[in-house]
Amino acid sequence: MRPLALLCILLGLGAAAGAQPAPAASAAPSAVATEETVDRFFTEALEHGQAYDQLRVLTTGYPGRLAGSKSLEGAVRWGQQVLGAMGLDRVYMQDVSVPHWERGAPESVQLLAAGGAQPLTATALGNSPSTPAGGLTAEVVEVHSLAEVEKLGREALAGKIVFNNRPMNAALFRTMQAYGEAGDQRNRGPGVAAKFGAAGVLTRSLTLAHDDVPHTGTTTYLPGFPRIPAAALSLVAADRLSAALTADPHTRVSMQIHARSLPDAPSHNVIGEIRGSEFPDQIILVGGHLDSWDIAPGAHDDGAGIVQSIEVLRLFRTLGLKPRHTLRCVLFVNEENGGAGATRYAGLAQEAHERHVFAVETDNGGFAPTGFNLGSTQGNAHERAERWRTLFEPWGVWHFTKGSGGADVAPLLLQGVTVAGLTPDSQRYFDYHHTAIDTIDKVNPRELHLGAAAMAALIWLVDQQGL
Repeated sequence: MRPLALLCILLGLGAAAGAQPAPAASAAPSAVATEETVDRFFTEALEHGQAYDQLRVLTTGYPGRLAGSKSLEGAVRWGQQVLGAMGLDRVYMQDVSVPHWERGAPESVQLLAAGGAQPLTATALGNSPSTPAGGLTAEVVEVHSLAEVEKLGREALAGKIVFNNRPMNAALFRTMQAYGEAGDQRNRGPGVAAKFGAAGVLTRSLTLAHDDVPHTGTTTYLPGFPRIPAAALSLVAADRLSAALTADPHTRVSMQIHARSLPDAPSHNVIGEIRGSEFPDQIILVGGHLDSWDIAPGAHDDGAGIVQSIEVLRLFRTLGLKPRHTLRCVLFVNEENGGAGATRYAGLAQEAHERHVFAVETDNGGFAPTGFNLGSTQGNAHERAERWRTLFEPWGVWHFTKGSGGADVAPLLLQGVTVAGLTPDSQRYFDYHHTAIDTIDKVNPRELHLGAAAMAALIWLVDQQGL
């Protein structure tokens, strides 16, 4: 029995014995009911959760759900069917125009050494153009920061392949922080290198797993400068190239990339709602992003978030809990390489003068939940949410930190909406992030269902008590 429930029972026994209860004691049954309802979310999810089975269908039936792909559009139809079968008050689609980039034939990167060409495991970065016909061969210049690229300048870099080789900081406990600190070399590195005449770019994958698996991701280019071919190397390949450059600073590499950018394509956000009983025009949103990288089944990123968001609605329905505010589940598209789904959603919400009171996103993997990050333009939402910590602690959810939710709810934050993001254990997330091995066998069903329950409980508390 949890301490709060025991305390309330003891208070009740005192009243039965003739003791006059204190005025505050009348609130105790409400506190017990709140605790019991939070527990019901978790026990129902652990005993009867459906998210893992749905994740299997999504990742095996629709892998590689990149914007503009047939796989994403199949997943959009799947999402509509799943929400439609739940008996919700409303299910609908929201038109979104999304970018369309295709990888083409498998890429090839080879280290040209004295003993012959040695393959380096690599994957093209999103938005990369193709190499010239016959490929690109050039000397390599290793750098460890974009500031170093700027300092070397055109004289040292023109016609060369720039190799960004700064590792993620393994000393940081929060791996998302390490990812953010190292991410500029992938996100902006090719654009900065092109400014100084570089012919191509290779980047150390953003991961802490020392294996031979490359991690893709999006990159950007600067207006008025060329778009140059760019690829990520696995950590094994990056270390091999760095060692070769130490032995011979004139080491050359051959790259072949076959990617292309096509005109924008039509797609859709998928939305399902449970109408609020008291405030139907006020919205609490839960969501994740339906797209994944073209090489990735997308189990953790972000298939887990999609099925957890759907599971939140199921939990409310199964437990017979009618939200006071309208509970809206949004399956966003195009988070990975553009954010068009989130931008479109927030724009339409603003045009319609919709009032969102809270928006929670799950896009950090399906690992065991540990807490939430919360953000608000009206003050420290995470400090206000801290009052619920004792309700979550028995389920391993214990911290409420300041943040900005995530990419898909960030546009709502800018409109003044209080947002949150589920924070799972992060130690393994970047082992699989944006890779071909982001498969369902890397997801533990209990951890996945605990995350769904944590979000459902937080949403219920905000719905009932405000934040």
